[in-house]
Amino acid sequence: MNTDKIAHILLNGGVALLPTDTVYGLAASPLFPDAVARIFDLKARPTRQNLPIMVASVKDMTDMGLAINDAVKKILNSDYVPGDITIVMGFEKEDSSVSWLKGREEVAVRIPNHADLLTILEKTGPLMVTSANRHGNPTTPLTIDEVLADLNGAPDIAIDGGIVLNVPSTIINCRVNPPIIERNGRILYEDLLKLL
Repeated sequence: MNTDKIAHILLNGGVALLPTDTVYGLAASPLFPDAVARIFDLKARPTRQNLPIMVASVKDMTDMGLAINDAVKKILNSDYVPGDITIVMGFEKEDSSVSWLKGREEVAVRIPNHADLLTILEKTGPLMVTSANRHGNPTTPLTIDEVLADLNGAPDIAIDGGIVLNVPSTIINCRVNPPIIERNGRILYEDLLKLL
C-alpha cells in the first residue's frame, strides 16, 4: 500500500476505499466537507448519522478535546487498543474547539490495528472512516470488486486488500456510567465487563 499517495489524495480532498483491520472502509479528511459528503453519497447514508473517526494515537483524541474518563482510560490501556473497538466519547468542554466537530455532543473514535492505516493517519491526522457498504446492507462485501459494485459511485482511489473479513468493531458508549455496548463485534461484551 502506497501510504504517501493515499495520504496525498486524502489531504487534497479525495475519498479513499481502504482495507482496515475489520472491514473495507471509506475514508475522507474532515477538513474537506465535500469529501465527507461524498462518503454519505457513496453509501447512500442519511446525513443525520454522524461518521466515526479514526485516529493514530491518544494524543489525537485529547487534541480534539475528548473527555477521557476512567472507563475510556481502562480501554485505551488494554490489549484491545489499537484494535477493533470503537469508543463513544463526549467532550471535556460543552463544545469542541475543533471546527469540524462543532455541534456534536459525542464522537465514535477508534485506533485501528493496521500498520498501513496507522501510517496514513499519522500523515493526515484524524479521518472520517466508515464501513464501505451501502446503507441498510447488514454486511460489508469481502472483496474490492464487490465493494465497488455495491457503492453509489466510485472513490478517488481504491486499494485492493484481498479478502477482508467482515467483522465490525465493537462499539462501547463511555459517555454513560456504566458504559453500554451499542454494537457487538469481535470483542465480547463479557470481556469488556471484566475489564471495566
